[in-house]
Amino acid sequence: MAHNELQAVQLSERDRLLHDVRAYRLARVQEQLRKHDCPAILLYDPVNIRYATDTSNMQVWAGRNPARYVMVFADGRIVAWEFHSSEHVWDGLNLDVELRGALSWTFFNAGHEAERRAQAWGAEIVDVLTQHAPNGRVLAVDRLDPFGTAYLEKQGITLLDGQALMETARLIKSPGELVLIGESLRTAEKGIERMRRELRPGLTENDIWAHLHFENIRNGGEWIETRLLASGDRTNPWMHECSSRVLQSGDLLAFDTDMVGPNGYCSDISRTWRVGDGRPSDDQRKLYELAYAQVHYNMDLLRPGMTFKEFSEKAWKIPDQFVKNRYCCLAHGIGMVDEYPSIAHQVDWESSGYDGRFETGMTVCVESYIGAEGGTQGVKLEQQVVLTENGCIALTDCSFETDWL
Repeated sequence: MAHNELQAVQLSERDRLLHDVRAYRLARVQEQLRKHDCPAILLYDPVNIRYATDTSNMQVWAGRNPARYVMVFADGRIVAWEFHSSEHVWDGLNLDVELRGALSWTFFNAGHEAERRAQAWGAEIVDVLTQHAPNGRVLAVDRLDPFGTAYLEKQGITLLDGQALMETARLIKSPGELVLIGESLRTAEKGIERMRRELRPGLTENDIWAHLHFENIRNGGEWIETRLLASGDRTNPWMHECSSRVLQSGDLLAFDTDMVGPNGYCSDISRTWRVGDGRPSDDQRKLYELAYAQVHYNMDLLRPGMTFKEFSEKAWKIPDQFVKNRYCCLAHGIGMVDEYPSIAHQVDWESSGYDGRFETGMTVCVESYIGAEGGTQGVKLEQQVVLTENGCIALTDCSFETDWL
């Protein structure tokens, strides 16, 4: 086969993969709308818009500037209000879409005219909803500022929690989505390998963190949600974001990628290393052994059909001296970003736990942080997995420090 013919075949396979993923995701949204007897959903969250339509336009900026929005109907029709002169982001998509110009009524865009513009926005939303769903007085919305909410409710529109619908739609991943998630994870692994290769005393935390960003952008990724990389005494407690601190030989260095990579899917991996040559101390090894045990015990426990509460009750028991600094959850869903569910520790169940059931096809991150209250160092580990009929399977080959165990 000639080279150009091979490229055409590969392109065709890629097109089919993307077509199937887009169709699957839109169908999942439609399924949720029908299940809740809701004719349409109005989306502002850039991640929800990406899931439903596979369009992306300045995702991070749009996340805090509601300048584009989309209405998806239960029959699959889409009306999209796109940002100024950006209709091209819809090119090449096989969607039943009507494009309009977005009307932004944030204070940045409208100043003291925001309420008046919100009324004009609302009149158009109601008009489009009643055009396509004449008897529809119900609309799901994922995010909406007060002026817009007040106007729609004044017009007799009942608003549903669209974020709940979208999180539920995004819960089960198709085989095609798992391929795209794998592509994001391979990019994250390249970034992690680069970080590891460059790691040495004398560099700053920021120097090391930049290598993950480099590989993400270089390979078509999008953004990183946090800056969670810490070294030395900044590893305890967790949640220090990376800084200009200079790495010292013998430090622990821990990080959490939180990387939205190629195809808009998140790679969420945490590892902990030692800076410089030599073996870790006994205290460092002990912290690592406990964190490793927590992640792998809970991975072995996790399986479809188990309830969230049962998983919390049976999860690895954190030794008392590490409970205070525990990670915020035992595990959480993952897809385009962190997703439903978030599984509370048993000690937190009464205040923040909620029940549900794990299902085949869910992708989940299993978490651990081990650092004593008042301690000077800690270990952060996290593994991204997919639930199968027989349990969970790791989605990344990114290695652990098993020679520390």
